[in-house]
Amino acid sequence: MNWIENLKKIVAEDIIFVDAKILQNYASDYTEDLVHFPDIVMKPNTVEEISVILKFCTEHKIPVTPRGAGTGLSGGSLPVNGGISLSMEKFNRILDIDEANFQATVESGVINETFQQAVKERGLFYPPDPASKGSCFLGGNIAHSSGGPKALKYGTTKDYVLNLQVVLPTGEILWTGSDTLKNSTGYNLTQLMIGSEGTLGVVTKIVFKLLPLPKHDVLMLAKFKRIDDACEAVPKIFINGMSPSALELMEKNAVTYVEKHSGLSLNSSSEENEIMAYLLIEVDGNDMDQLFTDCEGINEVLEANNVVEVQFADTTEQKEQLWKIRRSIGEMVKIHSIYKEEDAVVKRANLPALVSGTKQLGDAYGFESVCYGHAGDGNLHINILKGNMSDENWNGPHLEEAIRKIFRLCKSLGGTISGEHGIGLVQKKFMNEVLDPIHFKLMKGIKNTFDPSGILNPNKIWEEH
Repeated sequence: MNWIENLKKIVAEDIIFVDAKILQNYASDYTEDLVHFPDIVMKPNTVEEISVILKFCTEHKIPVTPRGAGTGLSGGSLPVNGGISLSMEKFNRILDIDEANFQATVESGVINETFQQAVKERGLFYPPDPASKGSCFLGGNIAHSSGGPKALKYGTTKDYVLNLQVVLPTGEILWTGSDTLKNSTGYNLTQLMIGSEGTLGVVTKIVFKLLPLPKHDVLMLAKFKRIDDACEAVPKIFINGMSPSALELMEKNAVTYVEKHSGLSLNSSSEENEIMAYLLIEVDGNDMDQLFTDCEGINEVLEANNVVEVQFADTTEQKEQLWKIRRSIGEMVKIHSIYKEEDAVVKRANLPALVSGTKQLGDAYGFESVCYGHAGDGNLHINILKGNMSDENWNGPHLEEAIRKIFRLCKSLGGTISGEHGIGLVQKKFMNEVLDPIHFKLMKGIKNTFDPSGILNPNKIWEEH
């Protein structure tokens, strides 16, 4: 391809990769079993190199797909139009931790957990903690405004970003905002970039605000015979004045698949066969007496909702074991069966209706669903397993109709089709279930302003018709 040879004339050849094995590694992410090959992979070292690449690609109309760690679940990093897979893996430095101002400046290829641990050592706290925190990049978190369990109390990625360094498709480099806690100076370009899924610019540096690190946390595991009882207990905890730092739902089959494929275990007794759902509940803060008071109040709510047993994690090791089980569900379900993952979100009090409706649709359309996720903020991950479903029904209108009905249910319950995984490639055909034509008109206008040649992560978020 002539454009590749021309590109080699303006950037260092050692950042361009065409080896078949490397292309294979960048042709897929964690989204189902989808594969889309780039023509080349590029691993730039500097902001200036990215600027040169994007300017060249705009001039020659070469597609560019930004890529973080490849842990996404909506196909956002798949190079569906070929072209360049632009890896941010070399942008992996924590540039500054400003303890006086509770801020940090990082490059976008820093791993979430690496950053969390670095600020923790300074007595600081960065709350967003997606299940893939041990491998996902902060730039990918920006692309989807990732959340995680602690989003319940502390918010998602968007609540911690003060400023972004971004390279536009035209090659221009800009900072989108200010490193201050307040900023009412024109349009909020920072928040516009967050959740844009790499379609408007390439994020290279991030300024985060931080919090003081909570001194203590207590973790509870509540067991229920009915998933409805578990879901109905969730809003009542808040109604009764408690504010957990995390409140996670795990359906029985979710835990079963984790135990089967990972070696992790809840160390359950024979009586566990009757348990159909679990709530994993964390409270945190600086006053242990207050945390125990909160736990007592939560326990009263659970008992009023037919909880079978409430266990407390007594050691750090027990806490880590429970969180490993929760965080590995998606990966273990994928090992068990081909599946599609939906990231539905509704008003918290409407979660029971979403779970019940999903199960009814599963019975009607012949699929097993594994329901788990962030019950405290109404964000339910619905894994739809292929199981014995025919390829025709799995890949055709049969299952698509069922998924549409799930999303219509979400909308009727005051929700939408994605809480934190984004739209990317696989959900874009469902966007018309929750957005009107004026939404698409405005978003496409924004896209055209930033990326007039349409090179940056094309064919994502909405259908191109």
